[in-house]
Amino acid sequence: MPTYRPPHIAPSDITPESVYLSRREWMQGAAGFGAGLLLPQAFGADAALPTFYKSRYSTSEAPNSLREVSSYNNFYEFGTDKSDPAETAASLRTEPWTVDVAGEVGRPRKFDLASLMKLAALEERIYRLRCVEGWSMVIPWVGIPLAALLKQVEPNSRGKYVEFTTLLAPEQMPGQKQRTLDWPYVEGLRIDEAMHPLTILAVGLYGKPLPKQNGAPVRLVVPWKYGFKSIKSIVKIRLLEQQPTSSWTRANPGEYGFYSNVNPEVDHPRWSQATERRIGEFSKRKTLMFNGYGDEVASLYKGMDLRRFF
Repeated sequence: MPTYRPPHIAPSDITPESVYLSRREWMQGAAGFGAGLLLPQAFGADAALPTFYKSRYSTSEAPNSLREVSSYNNFYEFGTDKSDPAETAASLRTEPWTVDVAGEVGRPRKFDLASLMKLAALEERIYRLRCVEGWSMVIPWVGIPLAALLKQVEPNSRGKYVEFTTLLAPEQMPGQKQRTLDWPYVEGLRIDEAMHPLTILAVGLYGKPLPKQNGAPVRLVVPWKYGFKSIKSIVKIRLLEQQPTSSWTRANPGEYGFYSNVNPEVDHPRWSQATERRIGEFSKRKTLMFNGYGDEVASLYKGMDLRRFF
């Protein structure tokens, strides 16, 4: 199995841009990458998401630019280099798309994209995203609380964990032809983590549908955990009684635990987690416990040994 390597960032990859792109700039950026690559076919190049509102959960930090967010990605289904997804994700077909939700629930159901967006009002949430190798971004996601979806299927008392699965389609996802991981990609949360109001299913960013390289058409975002926990292109959600095994934990349990909370006091075996570099900046900053969301989520882990449950 290939070794998972920290990224090497060229100066050209980190040109600082700290404000939202205007609609005109969005279209210019989309033209630069190729509109068919950036936007799901279901929406078209000039698409916008349905009406959404600004969430109270947003950080006040300035977001990274669309170009930074959509050209520097971890999405191994499209290659292991950070530039690979933007170059190869055009092959992903996002229409039609359904998310099958079942398991320990009273009302299993399949959701198409339209029904997902009707679950609750869409929110824009500006979240920090922290990657395990030491880089971070601030991204204006548009999505719905995962709790809104889970309430629709009525979890029963045995549903203690939530398992997520990515599309398995090697003909669309060239990285799945490689044995980098045991495909399809699988992630998991505890049910209280999944129901926490910070946890969302993102369907867009910058007010537009998700670019394919960012996990179109629907992905998980859990802002107090490392970015690899935010599984992309989700097709299946299962509520389980037993803790699922996530893909990176299966691949290397000594380096990637189930919880994957941002914890600067627990180093990755091959690098420190005490500092991070924001894409668009040259200097490093101290990593915050729970990625700065400790006031909201620390109570979920009260009494747990966070060095053991990493």
